Amino acid sequence: MHTDRKIRVRFAPSPTGALHIGGVRTALYNYLFAKRNGGDMVLRIEDTDTNRYVPNAEKYIIEALNWLNIKFDEGVSFGGNFAPYRQSERKEIYKSYVNQLLDTGKAYIAFDSPENLEEKHTQIANFQYDASTRIAMLNSLTLSKEEVEKRIATGEKYVVRVKIEPNEDIVVNDLIRGEVHINSSILDDKVLYKSFDGLPTYHLANIVDDHLMEITHVIRGEEWLPSAPLHVLLYRAFGWENTMPRFAHLPLLLKPDGKGKLSKRDGDRLGFPVFPLDWIDEKTGEKSSGYREAGYFPEAVINFLALLGWNSGTEQEIFSMEELIQIFSLERCSKSGAKFDFEKGKWFNHKYLQVRNSENLAKYLIPVFKEKNIDFDKNKLLEAIDAVKERATFPKDLFDLLLFFFVAPQDFNENDVKKRWKEETSQLLTELIPVLESMENFDNEYLTEETVKQWCEQKVCNLGSVMNPFRLTLVGEMKGPQMFVVTKILGKNETLKRLKFALEKLNLFKQ
Repeated sequence: MHTDRKIRVRFAPSPTGALHIGGVRTALYNYLFAKRNGGDMVLRIEDTDTNRYVPNAEKYIIEALNWLNIKFDEGVSFGGNFAPYRQSERKEIYKSYVNQLLDTGKAYIAFDSPENLEEKHTQIANFQYDASTRIAMLNSLTLSKEEVEKRIATGEKYVVRVKIEPNEDIVVNDLIRGEVHINSSILDDKVLYKSFDGLPTYHLANIVDDHLMEITHVIRGEEWLPSAPLHVLLYRAFGWENTMPRFAHLPLLLKPDGKGKLSKRDGDRLGFPVFPLDWIDEKTGEKSSGYREAGYFPEAVINFLALLGWNSGTEQEIFSMEELIQIFSLERCSKSGAKFDFEKGKWFNHKYLQVRNSENLAKYLIPVFKEKNIDFDKNKLLEAIDAVKERATFPKDLFDLLLFFFVAPQDFNENDVKKRWKEETSQLLTELIPVLESMENFDNEYLTEETVKQWCEQKVCNLGSVMNPFRLTLVGEMKGPQMFVVTKILGKNETLKRLKFALEKLNLFKQ
């Protein structure tokens, strides 16, 4: 590879359904690597597998990556000098390269029917189409040129297979795993092209596109490592060794528990999303939850994913996208799989929620308040958010945490009443009322607290014997932020109103 070439990477998903969170991480690492090195990132859609194509999947992929702020320099929906970027629109380009391989003897035509192949699999254990078996199959290596031409002329379906020579040592220089040696004898003669739809398979299309689009680095999941030796051979077959991209195969995302690759079933079983956005299967109608709709912030998802298989070499855990770009390197990617700790994902979201300003968080709450016809003052709402957000993981948590500020309790938690309301409580809270009524600066929570503390000292009563039932009268249960933050936000009139109502409700208020 020419070292002076501009860095160019590609993210090339297949539109076969929702984008898995593992695919999102692959896109992220490509993006970080490209930006770190002043390079470009290309979005290419690999839609040559027409049997698995799913409508709206491409739109979903683009929307998900936009939400996560993973930006492309060119590609599908972005334009660029190497268009078209959908493989289904590049049929004629691929056909010329198929012919080149056939003309140079690097590939051959095969007419074996699915039934013939299935019979071979039944007859021969671990059958694969390779140098040892192709001589007994129906292909251009065993048929005469005239017979091959006749079959094609009559419209018989065929495929083009790569011709892999046995007992060659293939070396894949991987930026994460180092040198990976593979003996060519374990590879089969993969199908590169199918006549029935005129489309190439993944293996050929990727090689041709990576070459023509001047891709310098192929960063993809570990599951594609077995295909790397074939791709090396194809680069050789075309004579493109000098422009072969560098490979980097990322570690797998593993189940949170047990062994194996993270799957949608794990998310369903343990209650966390494995897709960036909600996805509805058009065939079954099944809905799968997404990180966006579950209340995750895109920055939190990015930060969480970045540390699944890569580390900064420091103790720092919170990184902005800009910080990640500055320090990302493939050399610090792990070779072993990364366990998907979804609880850590929640932790990141909690951390990012804390630094969101209340004005931003209010956008999540105002529609809910309006939908439920709950009156609210905007300034009071902002104060309430500030008071409770340290207890929230998701924006949706805020509603339950602060609702009591806007809807006065009509009932009181029975267990809390039994635990906190003592024989002397009614008398103490009744005597507290005139103390609160006499206060002029009720908005100063520190002054309110000092006043109540001094009153308790004068009464020679324990502070908790007053504050716990006092909280109960205002909130309805033993929850909420610091007590005098509550009274400040509620205001003097509402605080007294709730205190008196609670005493009456419990038949303990005496005139």
